[in-house]
Amino acid sequence: MNTKNRNFMIGGLVIAIIIAILAPFLASSNPDGLDSTLEGLEVPESEAAFESPLPDYAIPGMEDNPWGGVVALIGGTILVLLVALGLAKVLSKNENDTQ
Repeated sequence: MNTKNRNFMIGGLVIAIIIAILAPFLASSNPDGLDSTLEGLEVPESEAAFESPLPDYAIPGMEDNPWGGVVALIGGTILVLLVALGLAKVLSKNENDTQ
């Protein structure tokens, strides 16, 4: 990876982590558009297809603490970055193999 790409990725990661830190403190406590519409239509909640590892962007046991959301968001951001890097590596190897 060249220096320009590496600096771009580091800058993006720093921005994503700053957003993850600020998001729980800036987020509205009012329901979003989808939740609001469902409440207005009185649609009953159904059983989830699978259990989320971090429901409502919080660490289990820290649901009422905004720092639990910060930890969950930073962990999720890093996890998604690692998955994206892994996919990029696999796909670039496949592309090099076919040429």
